[in-house]
Amino acid sequence: MIPIIPASATPALNHPLGQAPADVQHYMRPGTLQLSTLPPLSLYVHLPWCIKKCPYCDFNSHAWDKSNNLHLPEQQYIQALFSDLEASLPLIWGRPVYSIFIGGGTPSLFSPEAIADLISGLRARLPLEAACEITLEANPGTFETQRFAAFAQAGVTRLSIGVQSFDDRFLQALGRVHSAEQARAAITEAAKAFSTFNLDMMYALPGQSLYDLKNDIAQALAFSPPHLSVYHLSIEPNTYFAKYPPNNLPEDDSAYAMLDAITEACSLAGLARYEVSAYAQADQECLHNLNYWQFGDYLGIGAGAHSKLSFAHRIIRQVRLQEPQRYMKAALEGRPLASDRSVHRQDLPFEFMLNALRLRKGTYLQNFIERTGLPPSSISAPLERAVALGLLQRHGDKIQPSERGFDFLNDLQSLFLAD
Repeated sequence: MIPIIPASATPALNHPLGQAPADVQHYMRPGTLQLSTLPPLSLYVHLPWCIKKCPYCDFNSHAWDKSNNLHLPEQQYIQALFSDLEASLPLIWGRPVYSIFIGGGTPSLFSPEAIADLISGLRARLPLEAACEITLEANPGTFETQRFAAFAQAGVTRLSIGVQSFDDRFLQALGRVHSAEQARAAITEAAKAFSTFNLDMMYALPGQSLYDLKNDIAQALAFSPPHLSVYHLSIEPNTYFAKYPPNNLPEDDSAYAMLDAITEACSLAGLARYEVSAYAQADQECLHNLNYWQFGDYLGIGAGAHSKLSFAHRIIRQVRLQEPQRYMKAALEGRPLASDRSVHRQDLPFEFMLNALRLRKGTYLQNFIERTGLPPSSISAPLERAVALGLLQRHGDKIQPSERGFDFLNDLQSLFLAD
């Protein structure tokens, strides 16, 4: 899963030449923030290819044309990833990595041998925590499913399977390349190979009724997944659905009813809603995503990957070049970046709250101070406004969305936008 990035943090991509990270002293120079400690660090690795671009997908994914019988450039791309990482090592030197997320695209298109090479190369270059969570995104196609056990042997500790639906009608409407039968087979294999895994599901699909949705969730929960991610189908710019939108999407009231049904079913099955779109059994929350929501740091390598890194006096965001061939060439030459900038001081309250308020348990003011380097006075006015509107609850140092605030999260988060 790719982190939520504010629009203000995504400048124009794909500078034709790319750029190298600046010397570490550039990031350590005096600035307006005062960060007393650095947050936990995660690594995101982007593998950009997939069999087919889904009509709703706005991620940096690229369909691989197999008509010429060529294989994916696995080794070339992995070497580019290592070059990318090595160029950024001075920026994170000595910091332990708590989680790795290999996303895409469809990373399970890469061979288990390539994934093993990738993970061993990361271990050789980074100080990974002993219990480092290593997640791999996978599709339920028969070809990928046969590789699940080998991915576990390669060092993957957690699989995230893009099921979306157990109804072939909706899978076809979403442009998915797998069937419901393949999805069920994939989950069965994942449960054998991994002690923990996630199922990605979607709701408010074209033509989907509340009955259809309940049936989908019931089938997902029948596998006793440790973790379930459920996303509302949204029409994103620059997608096929944006140009040719489905004409039978459920109304907003129906979508709200579906979300209530999902939460109720998950609760009865022992999965708590710990984040807006995520449900988990006890102690099965995704550590990588939790670090995003808690405004931790992450280094992103790979085509189009985003990074957020903290230093004593500033927080920076980086974006890698998007197009895979251009990225590989630039990364091997040590200049993979499309952009590299400091986050403006006035934007940090919104960026922090955009993430932290997605968590059902909320956050603490001390976390805000430590992760942004700002004083609590910088958010006192919007906090008071949010409490007055009934969107936020405050208990001493702890702040968390109310039931109303969780239902109208966009309204709550927008209160922290810079004037």
